[in-house]
Amino acid sequence: MTATAFAFATADMIRFGRGEAARAVSALAGLGGSVLLVTGANPARAEWLKAELEAEGVAVAVYSAAKEPDVALIEAGVARARDAQVQAVIAIGGGAVIDAGKAIAALAPATRPMMDHLEVVGKGLPLDVAPLPFAALPTTSGTGAEVTRNAVISVPDAQRKVSLRDPRMLPTLAIVDPALTDNCPRGVTLASGLDAVTQVIEPYLSSKANPMTDMICRDAIPKGLVAIQQIMVDENPDARDALAWVSLCGGLALANSGLGVVHGLAGPLGGLSNAAHGAICGALLPHGLRANADAGGDATLMIRMAEVQGWIAQAFGGTPDDAFVTLHAWSRAAGLPGLDAQGITGAARAKAARDAVSSSSMKANRVALTEVQLLDLMDRAR
Repeated sequence: MTATAFAFATADMIRFGRGEAARAVSALAGLGGSVLLVTGANPARAEWLKAELEAEGVAVAVYSAAKEPDVALIEAGVARARDAQVQAVIAIGGGAVIDAGKAIAALAPATRPMMDHLEVVGKGLPLDVAPLPFAALPTTSGTGAEVTRNAVISVPDAQRKVSLRDPRMLPTLAIVDPALTDNCPRGVTLASGLDAVTQVIEPYLSSKANPMTDMICRDAIPKGLVAIQQIMVDENPDARDALAWVSLCGGLALANSGLGVVHGLAGPLGGLSNAAHGAICGALLPHGLRANADAGGDATLMIRMAEVQGWIAQAFGGTPDDAFVTLHAWSRAAGLPGLDAQGITGAARAKAARDAVSSSSMKANRVALTEVQLLDLMDRAR
């Protein structure tokens, strides 16, 4: 048997486990004598880290990324980093905060404008200067952005969310401490958790799947489905630990095997609305799976889809044949809003169906889906 050829890239160092955030302060301080600390809307939540870094002799400038990153937010962050002459960037927060920090670290040393480097709406050029050292500490279990090589940025003028991407954007240090996600609000946990599950399912079904990502995803998919179900019933550290692990696995997998139709549509829909990325993915997931299953024509896809259906049934009950209906019903009962309730209009869905064709995520979907099929799956997700 000839081994399948593949490449696998990730962060320089990953530290996982409860308490790792506190134990890693000296490693964070080693990134540079002056850092930009990128936080969420409430910088006070990261005050402990700022104080610990300053105790290590690091000069800390703070930048609050209070929303999902867009061009203006990133440009302001880059200006802050340059003004403070920082040597490294550290982001602590959800996926949007980590993407913001990653983009700022990439663009602060750059000589070209941001649009030269953005995919789809820009020139998509590689960075002309290596990024600053970057570390990520996720406080939600969802995006896996701490181990990916891109940052998703909203471009309001184009009504699109697109990626800034470069292999050198992989973080220097990823610190995944599940304790940072404890007692995360229920709605955020549900949306980000379903995003995490989506990001181990789609790489497993992807046309770019490889033996390494298969190994990661086969273990993570059932763990993630069970963990999100458990957390919605009862807050407990074991389920939080499992979901943090699954989120990390999703980042590892998608960075190396791509995604699929759910993220292919979620990017355009996010750019056309104010809806949160995780909530969009959660609403689309069962219907994206059904669309791929109904399209058929790919034997590997059918075998793997049957496995996914079985794992859904094991976590939520019912039979594998009813898995898509079961997942949709469970998500709604747990409080996940449909696309209509997220403010996504029919016009936005129609444009997303057209724009998804050029999205980077759609390129890894094993079967080609027509605009009509995309509209139908979004209609089911309403």
